Amino acid sequence: MKIAIASPPFPKSIADGLEQAEKLVREAARREAVIICFPESYIPGYPGMIAEPEEKSPEVLQGALDEVCAMAVRHNIAIVMPMDWYSNAGLLNIAQVVSNTGKVLGYQTKNQLDPTEDDIWVPGTDRHIFEINGLKFGVTICHEGFRYPESVRWAAQNGAQIVFHPHFSGSNTDGVLLKDWGSMDNPYYEKAMMMRALENTIYFASSNYGSLYPESASSIIAPDGTCLAWQPYGTKGVIVADIDLEKATGLLAKRFKPQLYDYGR
Repeated sequence: MKIAIASPPFPKSIADGLEQAEKLVREAARREAVIICFPESYIPGYPGMIAEPEEKSPEVLQGALDEVCAMAVRHNIAIVMPMDWYSNAGLLNIAQVVSNTGKVLGYQTKNQLDPTEDDIWVPGTDRHIFEINGLKFGVTICHEGFRYPESVRWAAQNGAQIVFHPHFSGSNTDGVLLKDWGSMDNPYYEKAMMMRALENTIYFASSNYGSLYPESASSIIAPDGTCLAWQPYGTKGVIVADIDLEKATGLLAKRFKPQLYDYGR
């Protein structure tokens, strides 16, 4: 089975984001991927990275989601599309999961917000497992996947063979252009990706924007910690990798014994 991870440019608008997404979805489908994942808050665009933020009413966001569903049908590929989304509690940071038939299977909320995000989104409260073409997967979004490994372990313990990880790290204006994936001189993010796969014996697939100075590469990691594919730093595009579901045993996650820890204290 082939999966794809997108590294798009920052969208200038919702319409521009959808146009860029279509190009990457088309490329992933051409390379026979069954699913593609985009980076955090891709629609309407990550906060602070859009020169002229536009209206993002519930109706506007629903219209964008409808376009993503049509895109999935046109190219016969499932899509994990991170979006902002309104709820009764406030604005959520989510990842919509759309099947290749255009059906919305549900969404995963970002439940562990970074402290800097408390005034942007409200935290979600639920976790979900999704299934497409026999592939069972979970989603963890940025900060919670990097700093709250429990979010990935939960998915692995509940049958996920892979966890998709939409995120954003880096800058489009200043920074250091990294050279080697997983280098000891890089920020810790890629090591965290490796650990999420290794400590659970599952695949971990992380999507970042194709910014000029990323602090982590879009990456697909095997259950043994091997990096199967990564997007070269400072570039935009799609990476595709073959995954062997028989290797995603979840062995180490399933051996975890929660009864050994008193979470009540």
